[in-house]
Amino acid sequence: MSDGGSGRRSASFVFVTLVVDAMGIGIIIPVLPDLLQELSGADIGSAAIWGGYLTFSYALMQFVFSPVLGALSDRFGRRPVLLISLGTLAVDYVIMALAPTLLVLFVGRIVAGVAGATYSTATAYIADVTPREKRAAAFGLVGAGFGIGFVLGPVIGGFMGELGTRAPFYAAAVLTFGNFIYGAFILPESLPKEKRRAFAWKRANPFGALRQLSALPMVTGLVAVAFLYSFSHYVYPAIWSYYTKEAFDWSPSEIGQSLALVGIGFAVVQMVIIRVFLRVVGEVWTVYIGFLLNVVSLSAIAIANQGWMIYALIPLTALGDVVKPALNALTANRVPDDQQGELQGVLSSSQAVTTVLSPLLMTQVFGIFAGPDAWQYFPGAPFMAAAVIMVLAALVFRTALPRVPNPAGASER
Repeated sequence: MSDGGSGRRSASFVFVTLVVDAMGIGIIIPVLPDLLQELSGADIGSAAIWGGYLTFSYALMQFVFSPVLGALSDRFGRRPVLLISLGTLAVDYVIMALAPTLLVLFVGRIVAGVAGATYSTATAYIADVTPREKRAAAFGLVGAGFGIGFVLGPVIGGFMGELGTRAPFYAAAVLTFGNFIYGAFILPESLPKEKRRAFAWKRANPFGALRQLSALPMVTGLVAVAFLYSFSHYVYPAIWSYYTKEAFDWSPSEIGQSLALVGIGFAVVQMVIIRVFLRVVGEVWTVYIGFLLNVVSLSAIAIANQGWMIYALIPLTALGDVVKPALNALTANRVPDDQQGELQGVLSSSQAVTTVLSPLLMTQVFGIFAGPDAWQYFPGAPFMAAAVIMVLAALVFRTALPRVPNPAGASER
């Protein structure tokens, strides 16, 4: 980047892009149960299962195309990949707003999954412009962007949802297109031409990219941990609206407000509290503490029987979000600069796999325990399942930890 001013503007664009990406997801969550019931004529349990398939189609495209976009950004630069994706996504939101059938809605989500697979590119941009010793805090800002998006998205979605089930999609289209215009004028390229490398299909797929990275110390182990953590954590967007509607009879507005508070908590943790954790206990213990907080909050949400309990648990839920930036930093610091896009593509694909599988599992569990034929009524069952998976993630991290080399030569344990 040419100067401090342009650096701040470009970092702002990437941050806003992540906010808009999260808003685009969060903005439709409050209306999704009603929209799916409207298009399918199904009950809430069946609508949740349809929602799982809808999320599956979106996440499958994220899985396939995250490493493709990451590899393309390693070849052609971050700027063109980000801008083309944003433009496509803006048009796609309009298509989904007009969807007359479930089929059209599914097609729209498939396109959104392809165009929205920019997390790897945006994160690689941050890695390009951030010194290694500051990447954990920088990745915290990445998480904060998603947190802020989940503050604004559900609030806007809940408010717009009172106007109709299609209104949030139009709002998402306007926001995404506005960010595209902003980036077209201010975003410089972060990856110099001398650091780019040829595009190769053997690396531009999740399995090939993982094979390439597996030669690097501890990458595969940390990717496995990230996979399990994401699988568990995805219970929130997959189930929250269905669970709160069923268990507490919350309206779209109430669902949006609760998600906004979760997003505020995530943003505060990622922008402020993560820095305290890293300074006091370091990256490794930050991950351990985050796992413990997640297990406690997920288990408590599962057995909550009053709506106010969910609000009381939000701070604990937010604190658990310290895991992701610390884990990302542990991984990114062990990969060369010219493979950051490839690494972030693998991590994004790993996360996308969880967004393929987790909603399918969690919505099926919800349907079994909250549907009209439930043998045991327990709508919080998906959150209890997520707590078990979070314990498994912590155990895998503990097993992998002895193989994590410490560049500074000091103990990380």
